[in-house]
Amino acid sequence: MAGVLDRLKQGLARTREVLETPVEDLVRGRRPLAAADLDAIEEALLVADLGLPFVQRAMQTLKEKSGEIATGGAPAMRALLSQEIRRTLERPVAAPVSARPHVVFALGVNGAGKTTTLGKLAQGLRGQGRSVMLLAADTFRAAAAEQLEIWAQRSGASFHRGVEGADPSSVLTDGLRAARARGLDAVLVDTAGRLHTKGNLMAELAKMVRVAEREIPGAPHERLLILDATTGSNGLNQAREFAKAGGITGIVLTKLDGTAKGGIAVAIVEELGVPIRWVGVGESVEDLLPFDARQFALGLFA
Repeated sequence: MAGVLDRLKQGLARTREVLETPVEDLVRGRRPLAAADLDAIEEALLVADLGLPFVQRAMQTLKEKSGEIATGGAPAMRALLSQEIRRTLERPVAAPVSARPHVVFALGVNGAGKTTTLGKLAQGLRGQGRSVMLLAADTFRAAAAEQLEIWAQRSGASFHRGVEGADPSSVLTDGLRAARARGLDAVLVDTAGRLHTKGNLMAELAKMVRVAEREIPGAPHERLLILDATTGSNGLNQAREFAKAGGITGIVLTKLDGTAKGGIAVAIVEELGVPIRWVGVGESVEDLLPFDARQFALGLFA
């Protein structure tokens, strides 16, 4: 089986191509970078969805270290950019809480990969010997609950759902009470896929957050925003709105394989300051990788 870095590099291959081509072309001659060179590199970084604030800071670093680039060529350029990306992405993750059960909300729009991500996380926790409930609070799409139930059966996790069309907060209340009574270690909550532009659905999410806290102090202990990397810069808009509605403690970036938009991870962390927790680079359980800023940066420029 390929190592974590190898799988991450495979998933980031297309983003790396977007970033590396102008770098290789412009610094092969080992000369100081001209204004036109810097403009071309800046454009490549923006095309890769790294975000304007990060790109402006990275370009300032490149200008200040133009002498190093002239001496070291493409490897020096890649090292500088990799260092800037790693510095941006290295964010502290809150220490695990002692609450039992530990409640995790999966947030995001339809199609981002919430249900699959929770299934993979449940399987990972079960592999560590922890008791888990998968809770289907998406009561609008029966298919979502059915998919989550399949993951529960596969992983050996408990499963809770309400009737189709039921109030999500009521389903959440019942599930959390059951999990608490049974002494389960974790509850992973699949919320309805909602467009970040729909105010009523975002208000419903805020209500679910209040309900969880009422049932279990401090819950939800994690609010993971599941983002489809192929959406590129629109993912940043989604992150902004979900941060307003329910808060975000971490990000899971899915579908990195086959997209040239992996740089959006940098833009989101730069603006919101929340850590990326996992990245998805394929369909299998082992392709949901714990996020490592150093490996991600190497995956882009190694």
